[in-house]
Amino acid sequence: MVEKPAHSLSEATQLAAALEAQDSAAVAFALRNDIVIVPLLPVDGPAQVRVFRAPGAETNTLLLFSSAGNYVRMVPKEDDHRILPYDRAQLQEFLEKHLDAIDTVWFDVAGPHPMQADPRELLSALAL
Repeated sequence: MVEKPAHSLSEATQLAAALEAQDSAAVAFALRNDIVIVPLLPVDGPAQVRVFRAPGAETNTLLLFSSAGNYVRMVPKEDDHRILPYDRAQLQEFLEKHLDAIDTVWFDVAGPHPMQADPRELLSALAL
């Protein structure tokens, strides 16, 4: 008998449940104990996290997802949807390195259950 993993590498099941409940504490717990889907820039070479900026805006937004499908839903007309699953340590390291350049964090911004977080508060939650 072959065992199936608790989740695939393109789905963060704990995060999806926390977002559905709109529970900030559960989101923090999920990020500390599961994965989050991080979009990447479609570039050759080492993976680079994709940070978004709305047209005309001067702020950078980190968009994180509970599944690869939710990322594709946000940018359906693009044909290169590169992602990586990040664990707690990887997300914490990225935020520490880029904290001054990120103004806000959105989870599953295109739905079905979006939530917003302050990057500094998110980093504090990861450090607990």
